[in-house]
Amino acid sequence: MWVFGRDISYTSAAEGIEPLTSSAPRLQPAKQASLEDIRSVAEALAKALEDDKAEDLLFIDLEGKSSLADYMIIASGRSGRHVASLADHISQEAKKLTGRPASVEGMPNADWVLIDTGDVIVHLFRPEVREFYNLEKIWAPETARQHLKAN
Repeated sequence: MWVFGRDISYTSAAEGIEPLTSSAPRLQPAKQASLEDIRSVAEALAKALEDDKAEDLLFIDLEGKSSLADYMIIASGRSGRHVASLADHISQEAKKLTGRPASVEGMPNADWVLIDTGDVIVHLFRPEVREFYNLEKIWAPETARQHLKAN
């Protein structure tokens, strides 16, 4: 291969010239986060939900219960528009905190939106949809469910 009048087909990277493979940005592999880092991300996301007026916030530690994630946050919005707004803000906040985009499912209807950062899963519901699916019964310990009903 000739570049600027010089044959670089046999030039090694050690000489400082590397052939270009693509101009597309390369994704960096996710670095391994400690449990403390993951918890701080989960707490920051829960705080952002509180600041955005999410209702009936439930923070669940999944360590030892599931390999899906380390933490789960369940919250409700007052309407589909509120749920969509919460989901948009939380997905942006998750990207800011982790450096990688979160997977978001359910935005078109915004009845139930799931945001998956890999280590933290956030479920956002309209109140009647949350009551129907009742994820607290599956994932939350009995004391957390009693605390949720008391508030």
